[in-house]
Amino acid sequence: MSVMRRLNDPSRKPNETPDINYGSASDTPEPPPQPSVTAYTGTMNKIIMPPKLVNLRKQLRARVLRTPDEADTWQRGEADKVALIAERLRQIIEKLASEKPEFRLNQAELTLLREAILDDVLGFGAIQPLVDDRSVSEIMVNGPQHIWKEQKGVISESEHTYDDEDHVLWTVQRIIRPMGRQLNREHPMVDARLPDGSRVHIVTLPSALNGTTITIRKFPERRMTVEDLINYGSFTRETAEFLKACVVSRMNVVVSGGTGSGKTTLLNVLSGYIPDEERIITIEDSAELQLNQRHVVRLETSPPIPDGDGKIGALTVRDLVRGSLRMRPERIIIGECRGGEALDMLSAMNTGHDGSMTTVHANNPRDSVARIETLVLMSGMDLPLITVRKQIVSAVDLIVQIARLRDGSRKITQVSEIQGMEGENVILQDIFIYRMPGSNSSSPATVGGGKLESTGFRPKFIERLEENGFRLSGRIFGAGQNTFVKTNL
Repeated sequence: MSVMRRLNDPSRKPNETPDINYGSASDTPEPPPQPSVTAYTGTMNKIIMPPKLVNLRKQLRARVLRTPDEADTWQRGEADKVALIAERLRQIIEKLASEKPEFRLNQAELTLLREAILDDVLGFGAIQPLVDDRSVSEIMVNGPQHIWKEQKGVISESEHTYDDEDHVLWTVQRIIRPMGRQLNREHPMVDARLPDGSRVHIVTLPSALNGTTITIRKFPERRMTVEDLINYGSFTRETAEFLKACVVSRMNVVVSGGTGSGKTTLLNVLSGYIPDEERIITIEDSAELQLNQRHVVRLETSPPIPDGDGKIGALTVRDLVRGSLRMRPERIIIGECRGGEALDMLSAMNTGHDGSMTTVHANNPRDSVARIETLVLMSGMDLPLITVRKQIVSAVDLIVQIARLRDGSRKITQVSEIQGMEGENVILQDIFIYRMPGSNSSSPATVGGGKLESTGFRPKFIERLEENGFRLSGRIFGAGQNTFVKTNL
């Protein structure tokens, strides 16, 4: 149980000091009345420090660190750094207590303050316990007093709080300074990442009306594998065999899904099928992909240099895609297409870079084609829609749709082939679709308990798979009832 919770334990007798190991104390002072360390808001016990400790913590942060960026490379888990800061804290607190009687603390307050300072200067303040908790997959700071978390697929409000807006901004600077980013009125939004690779998105005043907002998307310590996703029920072993054949045979794949559906995780897993000897270039806004192959070049976008004209030093995804074509790639993997780079991606897929992959935001394969069309038109090229659709049909072979269902599980709901065009319409054919037992509906299910099943149709590129040594058995494609029809777009 944390110090905060033990101080707030209703079973503790009045004036009883919690049984906490405080280190080497030569004498034990009489326990003063219990400090007020929590505030009750609705049904949530919020962890809020007493004002005296808040004021003292602000002073101590400035006195412990000689410069604001001194601790930028420090981490909470480094024992030597923790010991160094803890000793410096002890000396400063003793000196303050001797100078100002109001800063004399009991043992519980001293331990609470010491841990809070260590989290501030070696970690990320109030959210550090959530960062350390590997079962927490997402952290959402909606201003100082409201911190939410996603744990095991369920979003709930955390009991942790920051002291005030300045305390949140302190944490923000701890996150972005090592990356050379700036967050101010001129640049009120920034993307960054934590030392463990977790993705961070920050918005501050004047755009964030309720206070600075921090959203952290954490990633598993261990890289997810195909076996993991099969065991989690994200897709079947038959689907895995089919997707492996497609990736190895250099089919161009688009992973489609909504926010938080697991697109990046699935893209990472699919990229694991790429043969080790092939040269791979990954392009991302924030580096998240973790490829195990040896011949990998990782590229990440770069923001403009602060105080420049907004262009100096800036590299967009589109810039990196164009540059990667001069780096002799055999595979290009774009973390996400969200702008004009979609046109460059299609051009690369059509000019000898087979086997490339990317993700897009869309709710189903049909919408993902429309989404790619829109992104291509954002490139600034005045292209007729029929030309754009021909480019998509020529470039993309397979769309893999993944979704987060109502029960929180993430599953592949459709695997669709782009077969060609009829007139001005793009023809999609479902190869696999997720549905509930006994359902003949062509719409994917939105709740768990179903299964990703074959529709009974074989893809047109099956001969290409066979040329690469994949003779897929009839059980992969023969389970369906042929009840699904082609979709015109």
